[in-house]
Amino acid sequence: MHRKRFAEDGGKLPARLGRPTAQARERAEVRRAQVELATTVQRGMLPRDLPEVPGVHLAVRYAPARHGLDIGGDWYDAFSLADGCVGLCIGDAQGHNVEAAALMGQVRAGLRALAPVTGDPGELLGRTNDLLISLGSELFATCTFVRLDPESGLLESARAGHVPFVWATADGKSGLFDDEGGPPLGVARGAEYRVSRHRLSTGGVFVLLTDGVVEGPALSVEQGLDRVVRLAGIAAVAGLEVHTLAAAVIKGAESVGYEDDAAVLVVGHEGQGAAFPWR
Repeated sequence: MHRKRFAEDGGKLPARLGRPTAQARERAEVRRAQVELATTVQRGMLPRDLPEVPGVHLAVRYAPARHGLDIGGDWYDAFSLADGCVGLCIGDAQGHNVEAAALMGQVRAGLRALAPVTGDPGELLGRTNDLLISLGSELFATCTFVRLDPESGLLESARAGHVPFVWATADGKSGLFDDEGGPPLGVARGAEYRVSRHRLSTGGVFVLLTDGVVEGPALSVEQGLDRVVRLAGIAAVAGLEVHTLAAAVIKGAESVGYEDDAAVLVVGHEGQGAAFPWR
């Protein structure tokens, strides 16, 4: 009797064991589909090509997050403006999922669409902020936008809750441009963003980045920024290519133990104007 019952139960055992295995396989398939979707969304949102502008050298690097869907809202962009200047931006949308990648795409598209309407970075961020709020998103994004004149090296920049950018000159000077910024995009309607003006000397570089590059369990944001300042200073003095500097900065992100996305946009200037000091 017991032997027969055991035989009957034994026949059902593989089926019982198979159900959790099938469920685990199904969950893995769903997650894989989610990751593929998120990756496709993000790749579609980031620019495939950077503009070629005489006197300006651009390089970008990106590293995905190490948790969640391995996808996030960090982005970079560079595009030519009608007056011959270059629009440069970098930002970080809240979250690590498809929604964050979609928000990133909305902000990037908004900046591109509104840039021809106003050449003022502060007004551009303000209009993009109001546009984002009108879309009803519950997420927010930080961002830095820079308008660069290749001829003179003049930069006009505005920040929306984003980490400051790094500058360095060929004569050995380097530092942070920690100017006054405004709130992140999508937080407060009618927010204002102060514009700061700087001049990049011939042979100088500046580095736009996201906080995943400089902040993590192993390093504070201040320490991380100091490291990038040192790297930029060395690169400017040595005359290294912007691609070399970008690779070194993103490689250094590994030392902070980052779990967030990490994006870097390096700009080098070799214009024909006088070698103005950074100011």
